This record gives sequence, structure tokens and C-alpha cells, in this order.
Amino acid sequence: MADSNSLARVPEIPENIFNVESNIWPMSTNRLPSGEIQMGKIPISTLVSAYGTPLFVIDEQDVRARAKNYVAAYDTAEVPTDVYYAAKAFLTTGVAKWLMAEGLSIDICTAGELEVALRAGFNPSRILFHGNNKSTAELERAVSVGVGRIIVDSLIEIQRLNQIAAVHGVTQQVLIRLTVGVEAHTHEFIATAHEDQKFGLSVSSGAALAAAEAVIGAEALSLLGLHSHIGSQIFDAAGFEVAAHRVVEFACAIRDAFDFTVTELNLGGGMGIAYIDGDDPLDINTMASAIHQILITECARVHFPLPRLAVEPGRAIIGGAGITIYEVGTVKSVDLDAGLERRYISVDGGMSDNIRTALYDAQYTVTLASRETPAALALSRVVGKHCESGDIVVRDAWLPADVVPGDLLAVAATGAYCRAMASNYNYIARPAVVSVSDGESQILLRRETLEDLLALDPGAAL
Repeated sequence: MADSNSLARVPEIPENIFNVESNIWPMSTNRLPSGEIQMGKIPISTLVSAYGTPLFVIDEQDVRARAKNYVAAYDTAEVPTDVYYAAKAFLTTGVAKWLMAEGLSIDICTAGELEVALRAGFNPSRILFHGNNKSTAELERAVSVGVGRIIVDSLIEIQRLNQIAAVHGVTQQVLIRLTVGVEAHTHEFIATAHEDQKFGLSVSSGAALAAAEAVIGAEALSLLGLHSHIGSQIFDAAGFEVAAHRVVEFACAIRDAFDFTVTELNLGGGMGIAYIDGDDPLDINTMASAIHQILITECARVHFPLPRLAVEPGRAIIGGAGITIYEVGTVKSVDLDAGLERRYISVDGGMSDNIRTALYDAQYTVTLASRETPAALALSRVVGKHCESGDIVVRDAWLPADVVPGDLLAVAATGAYCRAMASNYNYIARPAVVSVSDGESQILLRRETLEDLLALDPGAAL
């Protein structure tokens, strides 16, 4: 019998477990009369026949609409704002081309992400380069191609970048990554502005001011502005208000100490999305208006000239536009306390394509996607096929009691940080990613094969 703690998180039984027309699912998702889900006017059985499972499916028009809405929401004359897509959420050349077409710039943090952006055709001046440990080779590449902004994260990096820019005969624009002591109400590992973590330079310790002095004094660097990022999956503007207050205060400290005025403030990203019923993030326009007003108020308070603003949504653009389709392999039950039973539904993916449940205790919405049924509901746990007890996709869900091997399940809101964080644990090949739009599908990333994995091992050649 399971421990009584197993019952602590049993979710309420939803009113309609077959509802896929909500803010949790991609905009083109609906059920056919047969009960099967379709996306982009394509039944999932058609997608599975063509591409197999597990399968990530991205609604192209949903991504484009969210991107377009971000640009429109932040496009004000009073506060000029650049919207950078946070590539770490999920990136392919196809996705980059959509976002570029909708007017977004892009935020990258590795040489690999930089190359994808460049091969997609992004103008380097619209690329922003993050990272707490950029290598000399990465900085060389960024400077040589003309990356518009580099976020410096340490005194060592400032010295390294200045030397590289000087050799190339250019003046590199930079922003300083600050830690301002603001922690978003989120998981420890995705909260990024408290002091005890790897990112940024502390305002309170004086490290940030020393960095500003170093950049201002550098022959080949130009201090454009300041950067702050308070975390991820943020549902309101309260954290941004505190962060903006401290960033503007620090901009004033730079002005007072060095007679230098920064002209750009980047408040990062982290805007959240709905994963389950009850999640209620601010809509794009409300959040944009709130952030603009916060910046206007803070600058007016200390008589600081209103700077250019930048924001970096990633998950908020692509997370809700994607789903994962799995095929059920086995089903078995365990007895819980209070007369409850939990069904363990094993699927053909798991923590190799969605590590977030194991890593962050993330919650997801799942539904039977290949049919509808009048069967009673059973408390269920959707688990993967890996050799780990923590290999859980959806920890607690109500699914029909007649789910059997061969059924297809769909997990919502997996467009961000799922395929992007995927691994080959247990030598499992990573899934394909396809986009759908108005009856057409397209491969964004092909499915890996066992031969792809073995190609890295010289001893595996036949």
C-alpha cells in the first residue's frame, strides 16, 4: 500500500477531461466528431502515421500570433521597446524564421544557438548574447559576425571581451547583467535574481559598480545598458516593479559615480503560461502596460531619462503552442489509501523528452487524444520508459479507466523547455518536432535514429 502522502496531491476531477479548447492548448486544437484530437486541421493519427511517437507538434499560427501580439503590445511611442525571443525555450531555423518575420529579435546564450540564428538569416545586430561563461571562441565568433549586444556577466568576461573587440578593431556594445536581490515566486532553480546563484553581478556587494567602471574604462567596449532577470513562469508584474526600482536606482548610481548615463534597460523575460486549470497569467497587453508604467514611474521618481526597454519572452511565445503525443505501452494499478487506486500508464517517451516534471516538479495537463469514451475516470500517473522511478511525465491526472496499450495521449504546453532540454538517456533517440498550419505539416527537427547515436561511438562501427 502506498504512503498516505500519495494522496496529498490528488487533483480534483475536472468537469470535462476531453476539453482541448482552452488557454492551455494550442489555438488550432479541437476534437473531431470521432473524439480524436486534431491540430492545424490535421488529425493526430495522421501525424503519428507520418512521423511516429513520441512526437512534438507545434502550431505555427499560434507561435506567430503570440509573437505578433508581443510586438504590438510593447510597441509604444513613449517607451520604445525591443522584444527578444529567448531561444533557450526552443529553437530551430524554422522557428527562428517565423519570429524574425513577425518582428522579433533573438536572445541566445551559446555558440550553437548563435549559429542557428545566423543560418536562419537573423541580422546579427538583432542578436543578444547571454551566458555566465562564454568561451573565448564564442566571444570571438560573436564579435566577428557583429552581434548587436553582449550581456557581460563577470569582470573576467569584461577583460576578455575588451581584448577580443580591440583585436577586431570594433567597439562592442554591452549590457551588464545585475543581480538585484529580487526572487520571483517560482522554483529555486528557475529563480535567477537572488544573490546566491551563478548569474550576474551583485548590486549590493559593489561588484556591479566595479563592472560598470571597468566597461566605461575599456577601450573597445561601450556600456549601452543594464540587464536583470528575476525568474521564470511569472504571472504578474509585482516582481518586475521591484526589479525595475533597483535597476533604475543602480543606473543613477552609475550616473553619479562616473557621469555616465545608460540608455537601455532590459528587464528579461519569465512571463508565464497556463499548464493546468487554475493557472492564470496576465495577458500580454496587461503585462506590457504594467511594465511600461513601472518604468515610467521609476524613472520619473529619480529624474532619470526614460531609456529604451527590452524584454525577453520565450516560454510565453512557444510553450503553449506545442503538445507532445505519446503512445501507451502498458497499464497497471497500485492500491492507495482511502480505497483509491492509481493506474500507472507507461508511454513511449518520458524524462528524455520532458525532464521538467522530474527537475522542477512541473505539472501538466494530459488527455486521451485518439478517442473519447464514456468510461469512468481513474486516478492516473503518466510515466516514461526510462530506468528511473522519477521518470514521470504527468504526476497526477484523471484519465478514462479504459485506457489501453495503443491509445494516444496528448500532453499540453510542451513547446518550451521539453525538446530543448531533451537527452539521450538510456540511448533513446530524441523525438521529431513537426509544425502544423492549415492542413499542412512540416518537419522542424527530424527524429533521431539509433544510427545517429552510435555514430558518436567509434567502437560501434559494424
